[in-house]
Amino acid sequence: MKQRVAIVQRDITWSDAETNLQALERELAGVEADIVVLSEMFQTGFVTEPQGIADEGATLEWMKRIARQLDAAVVGSVAVREGEEYRNRMYFVKPNGESLHYDKFHLFSVGGESRHFTAGRERVVVEWRGVRYLLAICYDLRFPVWSRCRDDYDAMIYSALWPKPRREVWRTLLRARAIENQAYVVGVNRVGEEPTGLQYSGDSAVINYFGQAVEDMGDKSGIAIAEIDKEALDGFREKFAVWRDADNFELK
Repeated sequence: MKQRVAIVQRDITWSDAETNLQALERELAGVEADIVVLSEMFQTGFVTEPQGIADEGATLEWMKRIARQLDAAVVGSVAVREGEEYRNRMYFVKPNGESLHYDKFHLFSVGGESRHFTAGRERVVVEWRGVRYLLAICYDLRFPVWSRCRDDYDAMIYSALWPKPRREVWRTLLRARAIENQAYVVGVNRVGEEPTGLQYSGDSAVINYFGQAVEDMGDKSGIAIAEIDKEALDGFREKFAVWRDADNFELK
């Protein structure tokens, strides 16, 4: 069984959700995939002070509509307001309107995210058309214990806004997480520049369980399609069962 994954790498208009969502809708028209993966905070760019910018439901409704139109799951992170708190929330939206979410556990304190956002507390794995996905956001990529496969997923999704000066870290860690967990990794970043002058090089990619790029977008804007081969993954895990020798302890 193979699953088609669309990774969407693009520039983002700073703090303008309406413009970004309209542009994305045009770009996604006609895409044929089982799952469409967007970047972190794909509708605003990386806002560390979400007051007045955080989404209160409109982006989730947009994702539901796009998922229905494409008959595909749509995944990406959004700054949301929940009562008096703000969350960096990854939505996983299915064509039937069902939505699940993961709230970012590792907040990027170096960039000020932890001052205004509340961290999540739970790992989230979503099954979709026979493939189990671990949901993760950007900074989570640096923490291998949090991402450790416990025979509970087949692929990881990292939606990110990972700056150009640290591009080799991004590229290296995507491959490391794939190899050490014998899993596919889907990493989606942006390109372009923020008003602050911070630049993004993209490097969105789908990495297989050997650490090889099935698709690597480099710094190009657009949409790329890659395949996840679940049968091949299962066969490799059975033949080369490194996971059976993994460290046996509970994450606390």
